[in-house]
Amino acid sequence: MMEQWLEHLVAVPYGLWIAWIGVQHFRDPAWFEPIVPEILGSARFWVYASGVFEILLGLGVALPWFRKEAAFGITLMLLVLYWANLNMWVNDIPLDGKTYARHWHALRGVGQVGLVCISLWLGGFDTGHRLFEWIRSRG
Repeated sequence: MMEQWLEHLVAVPYGLWIAWIGVQHFRDPAWFEPIVPEILGSARFWVYASGVFEILLGLGVALPWFRKEAAFGITLMLLVLYWANLNMWVNDIPLDGKTYARHWHALRGVGQVGLVCISLWLGGFDTGHRLFEWIRSRG
């Protein structure tokens, strides 16, 4: 019972924060566009697409009905989106006209690992394990 209460206490603000970031992708897409790797093509498309996923998965984690599946989705999404953050670091891409020192990128990376750990704790690891076991049993 206590662990379930703690899960809700973490999941609701975590999910709503991720959803809020997704909304920001629609409010100011130009702010996110510079860090989208050029090889992907239309940066605006990828900013909107990631915004949709962040909104849906964030709400999914905040609400208990699909929390475990949404947490697994957030784990995968964060791993994919880190490509953009790594692109920003490696290519020294400015945001708001400002570039960041290596230690700030490293600190951001540690924070991102923390976000992945939270999503795994919220059920992403168990859901991912069940999914991989299901796929393995089919082939």
